[in-house]
Amino acid sequence: MDEIVPGPVRGDTRHHGGVPGAPNATGTVRRVLPAEGDTEAAEHGPPTIYDVARVAGVSIASVSRVLNGRRNPLPDTRERVERAVAELGFIPDGAARALILRLKEVVGVVIRRPEVTVSADGIFEDEETSLQFPDLINRGIEVAAQKRDFNLLVSSVGLGHDDTRRILALVGKSDGLILHDRVLDPDQVGRLGHQVPVVTLAGMPTPGTVNVSSDNLVRDHGYRTLAYIGGHPDSPDNLARRDALIEQVTADGAEFVSGPLWQGNYFAAGGARVIENLLASGSSLPQAIACANDQTALGVVYALVRHGIDVPGGVAVTGFDDIPVARHLHPQLTTVRQPITDLGAIAFETLYSMINDTGRARDDITLPTRLVRRESCGCPPTPTPLTMRQP
Repeated sequence: MDEIVPGPVRGDTRHHGGVPGAPNATGTVRRVLPAEGDTEAAEHGPPTIYDVARVAGVSIASVSRVLNGRRNPLPDTRERVERAVAELGFIPDGAARALILRLKEVVGVVIRRPEVTVSADGIFEDEETSLQFPDLINRGIEVAAQKRDFNLLVSSVGLGHDDTRRILALVGKSDGLILHDRVLDPDQVGRLGHQVPVVTLAGMPTPGTVNVSSDNLVRDHGYRTLAYIGGHPDSPDNLARRDALIEQVTADGAEFVSGPLWQGNYFAAGGARVIENLLASGSSLPQAIACANDQTALGVVYALVRHGIDVPGGVAVTGFDDIPVARHLHPQLTTVRQPITDLGAIAFETLYSMINDTGRARDDITLPTRLVRRESCGCPPTPTPLTMRQP
């Protein structure tokens, strides 16, 4: 419920819900020229949020809610504030809104620093400089942040103790954090969520934080032996995709091939290494290999073809993500498309809403996925309209 209280006089330095001792700090930061004959405006300078509250006859907190779109102010209150804003020529901008809410207008984004894994012939030695999946997510975050006049503070971390301290240091430099997969363990994320609003991408659910991920979809192509090349062993996405595949294979009465040799790392070099090691050990390959992501599948296809094994004639291969390069491989890669840039955009919007509502956590968000049938699974390719080819 909005309260109606007498507003402070111009220049009052008492604390009325704005910044104590700084009556002009929560107003406009741009000069508004007074209308001809407006001697009061000329004498006192540009209007402030205190002036808007006084003219509208409402509290400064009510003016703040109207200007920042927070909660749902009463229609009469909104009309009063908007009329006062127009009458005074008050022009709040991003900086003024940030001062009202005491925001830095900065969101911290933390990604995993890739481990360098090079295949025998060095074909993927520069892969760690091309983080296709994280980059697409960050692009979505950045575009959404710009629309809200926010900036990003991006940091990459490994698994060391020093990197954990670096993440904690971001708390004092940002209004909230977006954490990529496997940045912190669930307990650490939970503790962090008590200090600052936190959104995780493909993380484990924790109290006080929100997780944004994609749904998992597994389809049967009629093969009787299938294997899964995983991502990082403790990645929630990796575990969920593996469990879904095992469930589907078991339900269809097919054989699921597993073992330590099938462990990848989400990179093409890791996928190629798995195939190289399997062939070197004399292990039989299954009819189909499902990969934790498209980059892994790229390495798998490369290694199979390099050893004269036809894809999909000898072994079918599928990926996950539908990164842009997937449709340009030969054969074109069958994969599960998830809305990668939307993951980033929704992660930011979720964090933004938490920042503007005292950090209150919301329900976890799961975005839908879609199977994209192409040549690598043995199915004829399905042309995709140009308008749908954005990740």
